[in-house]
Amino acid sequence: MKTTILTLATLLFCMVIFAQNKYSQETLDKIKEVENNITGQVILNDARPSTIAEKMAKNKVKGLSIAVIQDYKIAWAKGYGWADEAEKRPMTTETLFEPGSISKTLNALGILKLAQEKKLDLYADINTYLKSWKFPYDSLSKGKKITLANLLSHTGGLSTHGFPGHNIKGDIPTVIEVLDGKSPAVTPAVRSLFEPDLKYQYSGGGTTIAQMILTDLTQQDYATWMYENVLKPIGMVNSTYAQPPAKNKRQLCATAYLSDGSPLLGKFHVYPEQAAAGLWMTPSDLCNYIIDMQLAYQGKPSKVLSPEMVKLHLTPYHNESAAMGTFINDLNGAKYFEHGAGNDGFRGQFYGSLEGGYGVAIFVNSDNGEIMYDVIQSVAKAYNWKNFYREPQKRKTEKSIEVYDQVIKNYEGIYVYDDTWAAIGKRDNEYHFYANRMPVKMHFTSPTRFYNEEFSAVKEMLKDDKGNILGYTRTVDGKVFPNATKIGSLDTLKLKNELFGEIGWYFFENKNYPQALAFFKRGAQVYPEDLNMLMNSAHMYLLTQDYQSALDIHKAHLRDMVRPGYSWVNLLQEDFAYLKEHRQDVKLFEKLFAELKIKKPKGY
Repeated sequence: MKTTILTLATLLFCMVIFAQNKYSQETLDKIKEVENNITGQVILNDARPSTIAEKMAKNKVKGLSIAVIQDYKIAWAKGYGWADEAEKRPMTTETLFEPGSISKTLNALGILKLAQEKKLDLYADINTYLKSWKFPYDSLSKGKKITLANLLSHTGGLSTHGFPGHNIKGDIPTVIEVLDGKSPAVTPAVRSLFEPDLKYQYSGGGTTIAQMILTDLTQQDYATWMYENVLKPIGMVNSTYAQPPAKNKRQLCATAYLSDGSPLLGKFHVYPEQAAAGLWMTPSDLCNYIIDMQLAYQGKPSKVLSPEMVKLHLTPYHNESAAMGTFINDLNGAKYFEHGAGNDGFRGQFYGSLEGGYGVAIFVNSDNGEIMYDVIQSVAKAYNWKNFYREPQKRKTEKSIEVYDQVIKNYEGIYVYDDTWAAIGKRDNEYHFYANRMPVKMHFTSPTRFYNEEFSAVKEMLKDDKGNILGYTRTVDGKVFPNATKIGSLDTLKLKNELFGEIGWYFFENKNYPQALAFFKRGAQVYPEDLNMLMNSAHMYLLTQDYQSALDIHKAHLRDMVRPGYSWVNLLQEDFAYLKEHRQDVKLFEKLFAELKIKKPKGY
């Protein structure tokens, strides 16, 4: 019933927003074609495609906004669902999103503009331009200097992939605190992992250094300079790098939602790493940037960049795909520039063809962005994008049968294969198969054999002579792959560090705290130097109501440093905020904070 209501509500608001725009019948037909042909990567037994509204309901996506480019113009734009469900505020084409890393693309335009004005050299040492902070080179850089070209193309050999956001009522770190990994920043210091120009290594930390350079050079507020020199000239007049956005803009801001459909506390998070993750924008605004670059690539003047800088922005640098601010996909000769994005409660993606004048920008206010790629494929098919659309795999399957829960219960557990893992478990009173961070439905064709729509392998459960489950086989189109083995005793289990953590958090998310505790404890035994694993064990003790065991761990490590500039207490405060954000019962955590005389994080 809830799904039906959500679907009807979404369709209602689609029609309301749809009525606000006047399009030709040809465009209306194209919109309908896109909306009604959402297939995913696999079609089972000639099943009909889904609609956007159906896919949103299935994935618990509250709102989606899209703008489509045809012949170097915005052909249409439309919003679906809710910008804020509780406020009954519908999604419109004016709703602002904070999707994350697409911010890097526009930041690159700002740096390239400074380069074309001869205010900086893209190939000089970054410390030439850093005034309020200097990058601390060490032996890992092997005496080589990092350049802005490296920062924009992720070839600087730098750490810190991305950033979690901060509660708007909490303590927000300065950019320097972020770069040095000091509280209230929650990410490690941005430092060298290896020498520059050696290989590609995505680094939001490197982009944050570029932000520091821009403000040191211009001596202006980052958001103000970027709006006046990049966003406004290129036509992104509704967009802003302000963090948080001005109060008079917040009614235009979409509320961010977790994958389970619950809203973030405070509605959205704040990112002082503006260049890496802080741009609020609409799909239509972003399309103005795409079109400007497309026309400039064809030889027409850009509103912001010179032809030389446009070429740098749209040409891979020391890498097959990473350019200065974009990624270039070469699909059998048809080239597209693109960038994806993901902040807490938001996802985004854009594509623009380098020839032909077509493209798309799409955002959702959800941690689940799967729908975006299905919609983009529908757009590509409807508008006949060159070499882009991929026909979904058509798979014929045996007829599904019902298998009782008491049978599937025997299959519950963790399975390892190919240096990774999968799980069979129960959540919300329904069994699922879990892999690649996705819980998916199991379709049984016999009591021991099942398949999933999302994954290509057919699985057959393996048993010993006594009926104990040993693992499962994996077969793809008749080809047999190595079996997955069920984990038995944890006492001798050895896995990669990150796998213990991933499995522990899988059980945590399914509210199976005893099993989460078991994996975190074993991880801490195998990797005693990993204080995060030990902290997670303490959390699970609290969630299983074993207060004393948690207290003992905290007392033993209260003065430990997790890393330079970031203490055990800092990590505990960060994790408390995460648990509160994810609606966990934190009464025992609050008792712990009081007994240890630790301040709860501001805003929580």
